[in-house]
Amino acid sequence: MIVGRGPSALAALLLLCCYTTHAAAADLADKLRDDSELSQSTAKSFKRLMPVRFYSLLEQNPVANATLSLRSCTIFVPTNEAFQRHKGPTHVLYHITTAAFSKDQLEKTVSSDMEGNPPLYITKSRNGDIYVNNARIIPSLSVELTNREGKRQVMHIIDEVLEPLTALPTAKTEINNLDALQFIQKADQLSVGDNKLRTYRSQLALMKKESLYNAPGAHTFLLPVDEGFKITTRSSLVDGKVIDGHVIPNTVIFTAASQHDEPKTSAAFEDQLKVTVSFFKQKDGKMYVKSNTIVGDAKHPEGVVLSEIVKANIPVKNGVIHLIRRPLMIIDTTVTQFLQKNFGCNSFKFVNDNGENGALRKFLEVIMDSGGAVLDGINNLSEVTILAPSNEAWNTSSIDNIVRDRKRMTDILNMHIIKERLNVEKIRQKNANMIAQVPTVNNRTFLYFNIIGEGADAKITVEGGGVNATILQADVAQTNGYVHIIDHVLGVPHTTVLGKLETDPMMSDTYRMGQFSNFNDQLNNTQRRYTFFVPRDKGWQKTELDYPSAHKKLFMRDFAYHSKYILERHLVIADHVFTMKDLAQMSLTTDNVVLPTFRDSLKMKVTEEAGRYVITWNYKKINVYRPDVECTNGIIHVIDYPLLEEKDIVVSGGSYMPESSICIMLANLIMITVAKFLN
Repeated sequence: MIVGRGPSALAALLLLCCYTTHAAAADLADKLRDDSELSQSTAKSFKRLMPVRFYSLLEQNPVANATLSLRSCTIFVPTNEAFQRHKGPTHVLYHITTAAFSKDQLEKTVSSDMEGNPPLYITKSRNGDIYVNNARIIPSLSVELTNREGKRQVMHIIDEVLEPLTALPTAKTEINNLDALQFIQKADQLSVGDNKLRTYRSQLALMKKESLYNAPGAHTFLLPVDEGFKITTRSSLVDGKVIDGHVIPNTVIFTAASQHDEPKTSAAFEDQLKVTVSFFKQKDGKMYVKSNTIVGDAKHPEGVVLSEIVKANIPVKNGVIHLIRRPLMIIDTTVTQFLQKNFGCNSFKFVNDNGENGALRKFLEVIMDSGGAVLDGINNLSEVTILAPSNEAWNTSSIDNIVRDRKRMTDILNMHIIKERLNVEKIRQKNANMIAQVPTVNNRTFLYFNIIGEGADAKITVEGGGVNATILQADVAQTNGYVHIIDHVLGVPHTTVLGKLETDPMMSDTYRMGQFSNFNDQLNNTQRRYTFFVPRDKGWQKTELDYPSAHKKLFMRDFAYHSKYILERHLVIADHVFTMKDLAQMSLTTDNVVLPTFRDSLKMKVTEEAGRYVITWNYKKINVYRPDVECTNGIIHVIDYPLLEEKDIVVSGGSYMPESSICIMLANLIMITVAKFLN
């Protein structure tokens, strides 16, 4: 990022421009020396940008000095801040090319001046940023000049130190500019930390897929480390198609330059098997890669597999390598194992040997704190789908008190469990003509899925217990079902009745009617407790068939008074809320339950029929579509039809005068009165 904003930074940049225009007789060595001297002065913001340490390293390298004195070149210079973050040695010649390239002239690859001339990979992003490997060129800080030999030279300031592939000090043979296959074969001699590739290397040889990894060009290779093969049978599942799924051909993707959640076609993409791969970053900064088997077969089931990148951005002769924690495409754990075992979490691990926290750690903690019965219930299901809240979803004060209530917490956790295999494609099918309604393990609790938008931009939301959550990561596949990672805990309300009304797509007509009639203003009041019977949109649409004239007037501003009156009939205001279970029990002892509303009272009877609640009002039976949608200041019951009769809006000639007409008449009367007074 650009640092040192403000007047001092501006002055520094202007000074840099002066250098650019008066440097005809200078070379980049002079430029770097001058800048390093300047960086010791009072221009502190400039000091943060200029490469003091890099110049000192360059002075010590005779090849680099000769290049700057005698040849055309491009030099990529890390900022001082980049050096502060960098650990390990710095390879100066890896930052230099023997041709001059302005930003516009940079092609997809340029050869470095390091021994063996390993390539540097250039990525130009959609927003205009340019990356060299994983380092971003800082805009407006590039310098172009001519040295004393008349050779053109260019300097680009970058925000990271470039790291080439290097051998361990103990390596017995010289290692220069390896391709991906040579990397795999010599991984034990390379500086890649404690990561080993022996299992994947043996499978690669067994499947005779070496040609995929020494292919010329520029590709992205994803290599699972030995840690990902702790399940003894997993290595046998790595066949030729799985190996293909770990390669993104003809595209080099470094993590800083990657487009998150943008699927890329893998080498396993053909008529009978289609696998895409994409990158994404968690809020904790960790990078992950995921495979999505869109079209599968008997050996390669459909679904998403996630894997953490344990060492990223290793440049090789024919692309870039990322070491990943477990193999992609392979689905060999149950949902229970996903939650229980370190190695069964598709790299969304909970606790590893170092005690590191994973992305679903808190979900597992709450399950275990509730007594473990929830996990036993999951284990007993032959087919299951889990909506798993992320760690961040649990960080709200409203959840803290509920966690202590084991019974309620168990009910909330069960709201996240569905007794079927429900992937995104099934959700789309269920959502074809209406919002999909799906029962949870508690048969009286339903989840409501909605798809907003189309294609790659589509967003899937799920509502349960009054909470709308967005699916952050869908279709994490297991042998007996799916896990969808969501951004809120279902059943723990975090919005008022008004907030719920405003955001729920099933209640948009009621919200719209309440807005122009000013009915909604009261619904944010957290000092009151509301029970709101909200007709769903399809319910209002039914009134258009039953009472066409009345329906039309309900959504006209001139009839706002009537709209408000009708909505007030649906709103119960008391010192506590009334759940559907409460109302059904009250109805057992009386013909009509009387509930206090804003103007009068609401009389109804609630019964339970075939597992669903039914309201009887004015001799009409109205189904309750979604009971007990909890909010922070009340509860909503979504009903199939409004509490409405045709006489509620009189539309015959002369019986009702629109509000606008009344205003015009009043204005005329006032004008006549004033005129008489003046006379």
